[in-house]
Amino acid sequence: MPRSRLSKTPSWITLGFVLGVLFMLSLPHDAPKKPAAPPEPALVRLERPKLTEVEAVFAEWGDRAVWEHDLTEVALWDTEKRSYTIFYEVLRREGQYYFRSIPRLTRPILERGTDPQAPLLVTETEKTRREWIERGRYEPRTEPQETPDGRR
Repeated sequence: MPRSRLSKTPSWITLGFVLGVLFMLSLPHDAPKKPAAPPEPALVRLERPKLTEVEAVFAEWGDRAVWEHDLTEVALWDTEKRSYTIFYEVLRREGQYYFRSIPRLTRPILERGTDPQAPLLVTETEKTRREWIERGRYEPRTEPQETPDGRR
């Protein structure tokens, strides 16, 4: 076949392909990215006091604890939150006390005869609370009572 009869289209396609490759090679290349290092573990500040603290406070203020099957619950004063928000279940075995932190109290707080300055609140059982009320003793009211003339 004579050269004049050959198609020039493949030459233009080849030229376009070569120019495209050259253009791609001329673009700036980013260095291959290294995988990001895992973040350093963050330090977590414990909100609970050291166990020795609750042991010391219980030794001083736990004499009013109401035991049921050698178990009781206590609420410890949190100095940062300024409330009783640290809760423990206390197990008594052979003169030793074992403390386990719990998320919330399951027993009512013993309110009669408590010291308002105490750093530890103890709980009582529903049974002891019922017995107290059945004997005609009632817990003090925390709200002021209205007088007959409607004043507080």
